[in-house]
Amino acid sequence: MKWALGVLLLFLIGVLLRWILRPGRPALVRPGGLVPLGAEREAIFQPTAQEIETQAAILGISLNDAFGERDAGQPEMAWRMVRLAVSEWDRLAEILALLCSAMGRHLPGARAVFPVRSVAAHNFKSRVMVDYVRTHELLDQLVFRPKLRFQLHLRMLRRAAEMLSAEFRRAYRYADRTGDRPPELWDRLDFYFHDFDLVSKETLLAFRALFLCLPHSNLAPLATDLTAIMRHGVRSTTLSADR
Repeated sequence: MKWALGVLLLFLIGVLLRWILRPGRPALVRPGGLVPLGAEREAIFQPTAQEIETQAAILGISLNDAFGERDAGQPEMAWRMVRLAVSEWDRLAEILALLCSAMGRHLPGARAVFPVRSVAAHNFKSRVMVDYVRTHELLDQLVFRPKLRFQLHLRMLRRAAEMLSAEFRRAYRYADRTGDRPPELWDRLDFYFHDFDLVSKETLLAFRALFLCLPHSNLAPLATDLTAIMRHGVRSTTLSADR
């Protein structure tokens, strides 16, 4: 009787693994790098990706300049650079939130199984993100349906961006109001930016994964959504997709 139960258990595990890893599942990464999107999809994807990368680069430069001024003994100039970074941070956070919302709206139209990328807690530096991602890792182990896992992934990315933005603003406002700016505060700002930049990159990877799975008929509506999102960026970009 025990051996029969063992065989049944192995069979069920095999069925489950076959369902999760079944043939035809698209791969986001191959040995030579990312799977190409094709000319039409690339033309829609690249402006959005470049916008997010540009915003992240501007934010990084502002904060690096702030740290440079601080190390040069110019605390007031350093804090002015942090003030400039706050508006850049908010702009990027808004774009990421809008992009996650757009992906969620178009997710039901996807025709394939998603290669959901796991986000590891050890890649983050801030305590708030390490704790949050560890909780997400536990939830991720309990979800097997591919689209549901992708939806959970999007929620995690959006929530992570919101949490980091809230922590960054809280630290900034306290230091701006009190003038108390110890080395620990600067370390927190550095950790928050590192994690925020990582979240923005993970959001772009999720966006690319969605593109691989959308039918051609969904490209034009998605391009329209992306055009609206890009109005929040530093460049004005017109996106188009032939039906």
